[in-house]
Amino acid sequence: MKILFMKIKSKSGFKSVITNLIIVMVLLTVFAFAYVGGTLNVFNSNSKARAIYQGNTNNKNISLMINVYWGDEFIKPLLDIISKKDIKCTFFVGGVWALTNEELVKEIINSDCEIANHGYLHKSQDKISEQESYDEINKTHQIVKNLTGIEMKLFAPPSGAYDDKTISVAKSLGYKTIMWTKDTIDWRDQDENLIYSRAIKNAQSGDLILMHPTGATLKAFPKIIDYFKQNNFKITTVTETLE
Repeated sequence: MKILFMKIKSKSGFKSVITNLIIVMVLLTVFAFAYVGGTLNVFNSNSKARAIYQGNTNNKNISLMINVYWGDEFIKPLLDIISKKDIKCTFFVGGVWALTNEELVKEIINSDCEIANHGYLHKSQDKISEQESYDEINKTHQIVKNLTGIEMKLFAPPSGAYDDKTISVAKSLGYKTIMWTKDTIDWRDQDENLIYSRAIKNAQSGDLILMHPTGATLKAFPKIIDYFKQNNFKITTVTETLE
């Protein structure tokens, strides 16, 4: 009787181990499918949207994303380099800037670059109300739509400041909230070599590289492009890098 009981217990323990292994395998499979392009996507309708810091790591795309509220004199030279080097970039424009620089906005579009939203008055999204957040994004959206007919889909919070409210409001307006993988800090450090080294450091697929229209950026720009091309990266829009 004792031997029989031990056999039954042994079989029960073995089944328990098998059951646990199956559960673990199922969980790992679900996690693998949820983890796409370097970003964990939870398949739950109630899950919160998140800010995006990197694109798809499974291809060789990277993006140079240029935030614009000033530096008008450098936009055309940057676009000339973009055309000559046969690449695409994403320009995140401020609404008040776009309102007074209609021709430059159109030149960005005509260069086959992507145009995206950077808020109306460069307000810190984490310090304003939900209504103000809505107005900052929506005003800029309407300005660019009226100028170009384009419905923008990407929003970069000014100064990288955001909270849950920001992401929720942006999502309600059909936007993804975009941050960055690398920040060149070119608005502060007017050093082309420093800008270059920050842009290319530990380069990997899906990188979103933040820049601004400055004189030093303009000087570093061709070298940055050449580096990525020589290392078989494709420089393209943020939307394409996310795919």
